[in-house]
Amino acid sequence: MAEQIKRHNQEEVQKERIKLDEKYMREAIRQAKKAYKLDETPIGCVIVHDGRIIGRGYNRRNTDKSPLAHAEITAIKKASKKIGDWRLEECTLYVTLEPCQMCAGAIIQSRVTRVVVGCMNPKAGCAGSVLNLLDVKAFNHQAELTTGVLEEECSALMTGFFKELREKKKKEKAKSAGM
Repeated sequence: MAEQIKRHNQEEVQKERIKLDEKYMREAIRQAKKAYKLDETPIGCVIVHDGRIIGRGYNRRNTDKSPLAHAEITAIKKASKKIGDWRLEECTLYVTLEPCQMCAGAIIQSRVTRVVVGCMNPKAGCAGSVLNLLDVKAFNHQAELTTGVLEEECSALMTGFFKELREKKKKEKAKSAGM
């Protein structure tokens, strides 16, 4: 009987965690859509501490003309400023696309406790696809990782963006060729 109660409680905790993960990933998707509207790769990020969003960001590399203007970097800066500390311990970072090496490094440096990823990035992901920098024991910090939260929505956003981009380039090429 005690084992059944324990298992039931664990299941309830897991269901609640899934609900919260989906709630905050939807916020990250909203951020990604802001990038999409700017013709930026649609990646969005939010950082949560004690049930409150303390940092938001979306990809702005082309807009800001900066290779550092990734969603995660922007959200980490805003979250650190909001709490007045560079250490984001006890925070969860939600991001629509698996972090690159730079962002994974920033996550480790800022000591984010948990990272929740929408869709994986098989070409450049550093949270499990190409490398998993978030779990390197030689580093002074590791982050718990959850993947695949609202994966279809996050993936569709990326796929749609790159499809539109290819179509635009095809039209531009045809136009410049005089077609």
